[in-house]
Amino acid sequence: MAWIHGWMGLLAGWILFAMFLTGTASYFRPEITRWMQPELRPQPVAPADAASAAVRYLQRTAPAAEQWYIYLPDARTTSTRVVVRDKPTTPPAPRRPEIRLDPATGEPLRARETRGGEHFYRFHFQLQLPHPWGRWLAGLCAMFMLAAIISGVITHKRIFMDFFMLRWGKGQRSWLDAHNVSAVLALPYHAMITYTGLITLALMYMPWPIAANYAKPAAFAAEAYGIEPDPPAIGRPAPLVSVAPLVRSAIQEWQSEPPGRIVIRNPNDATARITMLREGTASLSTRQGAITWSGSDGRRLSVSPPPGPAVRTAAVMLGLHLGWFADTGLRWVLFALGLTGTAMVGTGLVLWTEKRLRKTASPIGHAVVQRLNIGTIACLPAGMAAFFLANRLIPVAMPDRGALEVSAMFYTWFGLAVLTCLRPVRRAWPEALGIAAAAFLAVPLVNMATTDRGLPQSIAQGDGLFVAFDLVMLGSAILLGFAARQANRIAYRVSQRESAPVGLDQERLAHAA
Repeated sequence: MAWIHGWMGLLAGWILFAMFLTGTASYFRPEITRWMQPELRPQPVAPADAASAAVRYLQRTAPAAEQWYIYLPDARTTSTRVVVRDKPTTPPAPRRPEIRLDPATGEPLRARETRGGEHFYRFHFQLQLPHPWGRWLAGLCAMFMLAAIISGVITHKRIFMDFFMLRWGKGQRSWLDAHNVSAVLALPYHAMITYTGLITLALMYMPWPIAANYAKPAAFAAEAYGIEPDPPAIGRPAPLVSVAPLVRSAIQEWQSEPPGRIVIRNPNDATARITMLREGTASLSTRQGAITWSGSDGRRLSVSPPPGPAVRTAAVMLGLHLGWFADTGLRWVLFALGLTGTAMVGTGLVLWTEKRLRKTASPIGHAVVQRLNIGTIACLPAGMAAFFLANRLIPVAMPDRGALEVSAMFYTWFGLAVLTCLRPVRRAWPEALGIAAAAFLAVPLVNMATTDRGLPQSIAQGDGLFVAFDLVMLGSAILLGFAARQANRIAYRVSQRESAPVGLDQERLAHAA
C-alpha cells in the first residue's frame, strides 16, 4: 500500500496539481468572468424579460435554426448566453460560437472577448487536449488519486495524532508533516471531490452497458431522464409564441425559482418545442426537472417525471462536485478546501524527492522529478497570473483575444519551466516562486492602471467582487513571496554547508545559518 501510495501519487501528481488548482479557481468562474469584462456593470433584469430579449435577437439572426439554447442570467452572472445549432448540411457548416447578450436589450454585449473563468473550468477536466483525450487522461489521474487517498489512509498509522503535528525547519520531517496535515485536514473533501469527479464522466468511460441495451441513445434518455424524442421539423411555418408567460408560469410552479436554461427546438415551425429546465442552484441535485410547451400554440405538453434512484444519485454526485448549491460563505469554504488539496499534492511531490535525495539509484530520474516539480508547482501559478494580466494588457479590439489570453498562460507556464531547467535546483525554486509572486502582485496594479475599477475605486463604490478579486491576488502574492523567501533561505543553508571546510561541524554551521 505504501508503494501504491507513493507511485500513484507521483505518476499523476503533476497533472493532479494542475487539476486541483484550476478546479479550485472554478468555484468562482462566473465571478472571474465578470472581473475579466470590466466594461460590464450588471443591472437586475426579470427572467421573463431576459428570455424575451434573447428570443428577439435569435429571431433576427437565426430564425431557421434547428435549436436555440438560452442560458438566463442569475445572481452571479451578468449576461444572457445563447448558442445556436444549425440544421445539418453537406458539408457541415462551422459551429456557431456562443454569444453573450445584454439581458435588458438582447443586443450583443460590447465588452472585451475573454474565456474568463470558463477556461479554468474546462482545463481542469479537459487539460487543453482534444475531445475526448483530455477527459480520459483526467479520469485516469482521478483513478490514481483515489487509489493514493485510500492507500494513504491505510498506511497512515497516526492519522489523528499527525492532524495536530506541524514541525517547521526539520527538512524531510517538515514536508511530511505538511503533507499529512493538508491531507487529514480535509480528507472527506478530498475523497468526495475525487470520487464525484470520476463518477460524473462514468458514462463516457463505460458506455458499453447503454450500447448493449439500447439501440439508440435517445431511447436511453427517454427511459432514464424522461426526455422524449422531438418530432422533426415538417416545414410548415408557424409563429413562435411569446416565451415570457411561459417563464412566469414555470417560476410560479417551481416556487419562485426561475429556469436556468431554455431550449427551443424547430423554432418557427409547427412542431416547435419550448423546454425550460430548472437549475440545481438551491439543491445538492443538479437535475430539478423540466417543462415542455408547444412552440406554435403554447400548449403544455409534458413535465419531466421524478427521476429514478440512479439518476438522482448521479445528479447529487455532480452537484457535490460543482458546488452550485453553495452560497457565498460555503463557496469560500470549498475554495479553501480545494487549496488544501492542491497543497496535499504539491507537498507529496516534494516529499517524494526529499525522501530519495541521498539514496536514489537513478540520479537522472530524480533530477527529472525535481524539474517537473518546479515546472508545475512554482510555474503554473505564474501562468495563471499571466492569464489575468493578458486580459488587461491585450488591446480590447484585437481579434481572437480570448485565445491569446489562454496562450499567454501556457507560454508563461511552459516558458518559465524551461528557463528554470537552466538554473540549479536550489536557485530555481525561489526564483520561479518570486516571479509568480511578482506576477500576482502586478495584477491589481495593472487593473488599476488600465480600468476605472481599481482597488481604491472599487472600495469607494462598494464593488465587493472587484475588491475581493484584488485582495485574493494580493494574498496569493504574499503567500508565494513567503514561499520564495523560505526556499531562498534553504538554498542559502545548503550552499553554506557545501562550501564549508572539511572537518567543520556541518550541523552547527547549518543551525547558525
